Amino acid sequence: MSVVAPPAFAPRNLLLCLSHLRWDFVFQRPLHLLTRAARDFQVVYLEEPLFEEGAESDLRIQWHGEVLVATPILPPGAGDDAIEEPIDRLISLFQPSRFLVWYYTPMALPQARHVPADCIVYDCMDELSLFKNAPAQLRQNEQDLLGLCDLVFTGGESLFEAKAGQHPHVHCFPSSIDSRHFGKARQAGRDPEDQSGIPHPRIGFFGVIDERLDIALLRALAAYRPDWHFVMLGPVVKIDPAELPQAHNIHWLGRKSYDELPDYLRHWDAGFMPFAMNDSTRFISPTKTPEFLAAGVPVVSTPVRDVVRSYGVDDLVEIAAGPIDMAEAIERLILRKHDAAWRSAVDARLAQSSWDETWERMRRLIEPRLSQPPASIRAERGLRHV
Repeated sequence: MSVVAPPAFAPRNLLLCLSHLRWDFVFQRPLHLLTRAARDFQVVYLEEPLFEEGAESDLRIQWHGEVLVATPILPPGAGDDAIEEPIDRLISLFQPSRFLVWYYTPMALPQARHVPADCIVYDCMDELSLFKNAPAQLRQNEQDLLGLCDLVFTGGESLFEAKAGQHPHVHCFPSSIDSRHFGKARQAGRDPEDQSGIPHPRIGFFGVIDERLDIALLRALAAYRPDWHFVMLGPVVKIDPAELPQAHNIHWLGRKSYDELPDYLRHWDAGFMPFAMNDSTRFISPTKTPEFLAAGVPVVSTPVRDVVRSYGVDDLVEIAAGPIDMAEAIERLILRKHDAAWRSAVDARLAQSSWDETWERMRRLIEPRLSQPPASIRAERGLRHV
């Protein structure tokens, strides 16, 4: 392992993030926040390990802008202790004066529990224990992390309500928006080659395609309105691609980069979020909701609680439970795309939220803790274990 600092690098406080998501998977909450955190910290993003035959415990590293992404490379069967030594070597290169550890997954706790952090943040963006194939020990690891961390951030109101009684310092930070980026979709521009031949009306979805998507609803909706075309963008994970419905008016275009999304969205007549109503969606607060709106694409969602409370009650997003209701909602949305009053209401709401402001509010909660003497930090954590 060797680390070559980018030209702008200078020693400063270190933020070590431990995440279950690959940096280059889908541009979502962790990447939005940590690219902004890099203005104030040296950020190291530690991914889950890759297991390779014949490998010795090491870290594969790569700079993404000012964020250093590190991937543990381990031999098959290696345990959490095999990651400790590469982590320690990486940290020693930076020799930070103060040290912030930021968790997205409680499963990383055994790997970094030994790290002498000045502040520990748990940014709980999903109820991972309810996702498909969740590890059996995840719930216990989360309880241990809640007993250890100094601050808990949640990705939506439902998660906040679920975690508020489990820690004295829980703060709600719902999904924010980069309005400038998605606002590009409101301007004239090219239609991507793999979409340009698809007839209108186009109803679009973008995001991870997994157990949270209601496949039966999509199938029924496409059959009910064969004259509409459903454009599906995103990687397929944790479900068998063979189970995805196939029809002349369902178009699976695969994963697109964050930079490409406005080019696709500007040519959609409406958006839809056909989330299944099950345990895996009980606490979600989809980041794509404000992204659809910033792009000027009217959208309908199944009755996900945080979408209903944050956008549905104010008529910014349509809410529908089944294929017929959703089809009726989409008919209204196609007309709404050019509704100036709706756009004005959307813009007023989005002006209240940005990833820049969200990071700044988080930073203001973190900074006082980094200024505390280490002895007082240890004492406060000890009290939470009593």
